[in-house]
Amino acid sequence: MEVLAAGAKPLCVACGLGVEPDPSGNRILEGVKMEMRKVGLDPKFDLVASTEKNFQTSQTGIGVAVVGVAHKGELLIGKSKKGDIIVGIGLPSVGTEVLKNERRKTIADTDDLLKLLSLGFVHGIIPVGSRGIFNEAEVLAMESNLQLMLFEDAPVNLNKSAGPSTVILAAIENSHFEELKMLFKKPVYEIATLI
Repeated sequence: MEVLAAGAKPLCVACGLGVEPDPSGNRILEGVKMEMRKVGLDPKFDLVASTEKNFQTSQTGIGVAVVGVAHKGELLIGKSKKGDIIVGIGLPSVGTEVLKNERRKTIADTDDLLKLLSLGFVHGIIPVGSRGIFNEAEVLAMESNLQLMLFEDAPVNLNKSAGPSTVILAAIENSHFEELKMLFKKPVYEIATLI
């Protein structure tokens, strides 16, 4: 998600899996392949993966690297504008909440990110992980040499971990907030104004 959010086009994915090939490795790789197809990658050619075949594992581990490319002018870093509002899509979720909220369709995903990237009024995007919404909102502001003015009654805990990127923040033109809300069936809420 980070590569896409920066405005780059993913070229390939490498996965190092600390699990046996079957069944765990294959199940994990099916999820990776599904996400790759969403962004136009062919897992047959664009995926390098390794599992643990030399000894029996008792714990799981995964390392994923995505390589992408973009022309400097296409990057969505530092393009937020004074007066933009920062909105969140999805509920911050961690641990078992992720599975529960995924079933409820209340967490952000790759499809949401791709939709945001297609909108001309979106000036910046950042997925939120374990550092929480407030931290990532500050990053969006700092990238553009701006400051945050938080709205008073945020509908979510801005400091809570969003685990595996269950929230996406976007800096958008203020006049398009209602339009954005109509485009998503997931929770969409205002966080701050950029000043």
